[in-house]
Amino acid sequence: EVQLVESGGGLVQPGGSLRLSCTTSGFVFSSYDMSWVRQAPGKELELVSTITSRHDLYPGTTYSDSVKGRFTISRDNAKNTLYLQLNSLKTEDTALYYCARADATDFTYYTRGQGTQVTVSL
Repeated sequence: EVQLVESGGGLVQPGGSLRLSCTTSGFVFSSYDMSWVRQAPGKELELVSTITSRHDLYPGTTYSDSVKGRFTISRDNAKNTLYLQLNSLKTEDTALYYCARADATDFTYYTRGQGTQVTVSL
């Protein structure tokens, strides 16, 4: 059974930082591109960041314009774990953050975990 379990969310003030983690099981983690997606209240799902698998000919990371320069995605294939470092947080970063396995052509159909809530507020 494929499992993705996010942790690390919470309440933080604007300008603060958080580190999200996603522990996975039930599949060969290193073989998949992995992503973080988020959904803010009343808004559509947003693809935040993606990191390539160890098989990619062109390894790397991508970010949405809204988080570029502030968030950093990383992975530890030995621990089957995905991370997202969130710095310089803004109120508009408030959302439910999901760890996702990039297993579909449309990111809205990626296999996702249950999510971890990030709330940025004074």
